[in-house]
Amino acid sequence: MVAVALAPTAAAAPTASTPPTAPAAPWAPTAIPATPAGWTLAFGDDFTGGAGSLPSSTDWIIDTGTSYPGGPANWGTGEIQRYTADPANLSQDGAGNLRITPLRDSGGAWTSARIETRRTDFRPPAGGIVAMESRIRMPDVTGDAALGYWPAFWALGAPYRGDYQNWPAIGEFDIMENVNGVNSVWGVLHCGTNPGGACNESTGIGASRACPGSPCQAGFHTYRFEWDTSVSPNQLRWYVDGQQYHSVSQSQLDATTWSNMTGHGYFLLLNLAMGGAFPNALAGSTPTAATTPGVPMVVDYVAVWTAAGSGGEPDPDPEPDPDPDPGTGTDAYGTLQAEAFTEQGGTTTEATTDTGGGSNLAALGNGDWARYSGIDFGATPARQFLARVASGAGGGVSGLVEVRLDSRIAAPIGSFAIAGTGGWQSWRTVPADIANVTGVHDVYLTFTSGQPADFVNLNWFTFGR
Repeated sequence: MVAVALAPTAAAAPTASTPPTAPAAPWAPTAIPATPAGWTLAFGDDFTGGAGSLPSSTDWIIDTGTSYPGGPANWGTGEIQRYTADPANLSQDGAGNLRITPLRDSGGAWTSARIETRRTDFRPPAGGIVAMESRIRMPDVTGDAALGYWPAFWALGAPYRGDYQNWPAIGEFDIMENVNGVNSVWGVLHCGTNPGGACNESTGIGASRACPGSPCQAGFHTYRFEWDTSVSPNQLRWYVDGQQYHSVSQSQLDATTWSNMTGHGYFLLLNLAMGGAFPNALAGSTPTAATTPGVPMVVDYVAVWTAAGSGGEPDPDPEPDPDPDPGTGTDAYGTLQAEAFTEQGGTTTEATTDTGGGSNLAALGNGDWARYSGIDFGATPARQFLARVASGAGGGVSGLVEVRLDSRIAAPIGSFAIAGTGGWQSWRTVPADIANVTGVHDVYLTFTSGQPADFVNLNWFTFGR
């Protein structure tokens, strides 16, 4: 959805890989499918809220307006609608579904909705597989009345959040796209550089096919994407109702492009755009006066599963070393530069005006994180964490800077709250007590907030006894 596949391509031949879920009846409401043996449900939303309610703010961010702050205009695609949090555009229906409904006002202006998961860490475990799936009924509209309709279920690389200028290098998996009411689902990979590059941008590497059994618009179908690191070379695979129709192999891309695309987690998005590059490429300028508003994309569930493996890509949440070797890590009591992370999710860097110059982590918000490997606390316990932070967040926006050891889902050993400090380069050093820590650990700094807005910059941190 940041850019588009402009024309259908031949479908890839099915392989022996079988998704762990079977297609459901095209009209029946369903729960999230049972998790098969060998798989773990990493995330799921069955949209069981009351009629007219918004999706869970714990799980989802509602995007509004015509762009991210500082991001490309019209969401980078030329779409013409404005996204809102109005239940008329976005709401649960009380029957286990989420409805995204495009509307046109008396002046001809369009509104619709777009949501994205707060979590940005969806990726395979080491040597394993991640599967991203949703059961969706595309808008039930065809012909001239459908011109400009562009529903999608997709995933973006975590570093895009807060940067908005690093596409397509960070990767995009379009799990389900459809335009103009055509009976077809498109699956597309975006990566590398734009224009051109390894993924032929801005078209991407894509394939399409008709929905099996019944038209895409006539009922629910299940759309699934798998990222498989259990095979060599690794594979990306696209399915509709359990039938594979597209794949991309690691061997098709150069090592740098693949690494830039797979070295982080992803977040999921659901949206219904109106007009833009993809529908216009197939039908000229859209929407038109004949386009009918008010026909929703209906989402039954969204789920992410993982299957464990061995070897392959690095584990984003490694288990702690049961017997760390003291004296071999980075000194916890020196100045640890925030930009010197081992791995991160959702962060970006910028030049700092703080004393000493260099760079700071910028635009940190809910769900962002950074890992610092092999921090040596020694044999005498550390009892304090200090961080150099700044915030230009508006009134009412605040959050927590948290310290975790050896896994970013471990309980925090300490944290402090931060709100506006007077500017994004208005720096102060904030202390926090932590549980007594000895030995060598991977340190995770995580950032948590009840608001979707960015709330803090981080220049450096250290620990004290």
